[in-house]
Amino acid sequence: MTPFLYERAADRQGALALGARAGASYLGGGTNLVDLMRETIAHPELLVDVTGLSREIEDTPEGGLRIGAGVKNTAVAGDRRVRQRYPLLAQAILAGASAQIRNMATTGGNILQRTRCAYFYDDAARCNKRAPGAGCDAVEGFNRIHAILGASPACVATHPSDMCVALAALEATVTLEGQDGGREIAFADLHRLPGETPEVETQLRPGELITAVTLPPNGLAARSTYRKVRDRASYAFALVSVAAGLELEGGVIGDVRLALGGVAHKPWRAHAAEAALKGRPATESVFREAAEAELAPARPLRDNGFKIELARRVIVDTLVKLARTEETV
Repeated sequence: MTPFLYERAADRQGALALGARAGASYLGGGTNLVDLMRETIAHPELLVDVTGLSREIEDTPEGGLRIGAGVKNTAVAGDRRVRQRYPLLAQAILAGASAQIRNMATTGGNILQRTRCAYFYDDAARCNKRAPGAGCDAVEGFNRIHAILGASPACVATHPSDMCVALAALEATVTLEGQDGGREIAFADLHRLPGETPEVETQLRPGELITAVTLPPNGLAARSTYRKVRDRASYAFALVSVAAGLELEGGVIGDVRLALGGVAHKPWRAHAAEAALKGRPATESVFREAAEAELAPARPLRDNGFKIELARRVIVDTLVKLARTEETV
């Protein structure tokens, strides 16, 4: 591990001042960053500990929830308001990692975790994310877990978070603060597709700090679910995951939210599928058509072509079960 300095921020302004220094990185739970430092993939010169900041979950005047960036994942999943109003989010968090990691991981850290691509972690491999311009060994390598949507020749990695897939479906917003002031950004716009610069993963500016995530009030949220398909039942990243919310009016789909995980460089909001579903009967054939529309642009690699059919089946099955639940509400 490369030597580094450590400072614990006393308040938000102190954190921003420290974070503006060259070579500084913010430290939340450390469940990803410390791993990267240990493997000599990340080399921060200064760790700014922000674990004491933004640790509240608050009701918003509009009826939503504001979750501080420092709130632990376990606390979010266990909060009564989250479980009642946004069960999708609680389910997604509980599907991720292990209980021990959830006890340490923070909301902000979960959002900013790096890819789990083996070539990214292997400093003997070519990786444009780790060393821009080096190439991507995953393209011709073992790429079973890699992206089928939104990838580029420069990077085919997938975003590892379960929580972020739920936040994309829930149309959350992220509050950022920097030396020049604060701003809000739609969660779906926070993460970037790789393009030619896969090392630039988010829209955060240098030194900016995530302070909160806000969930808007949404009738769909209480009738939602998260489905994760993985190689083993625990402590495994998604091959494909689906976050879905469905609202029916007399058997017709009035509104729908759908996001996918395990298939792209960012949490993938399924806009094409949503457009194909709205105003149509909640039938299996319609769900299948919507899944086909979303997956039409998919471009599999040598080892992950199975993800297209897997994603199609998981989308359809999730929506069928959600529609049956909705009918009984």
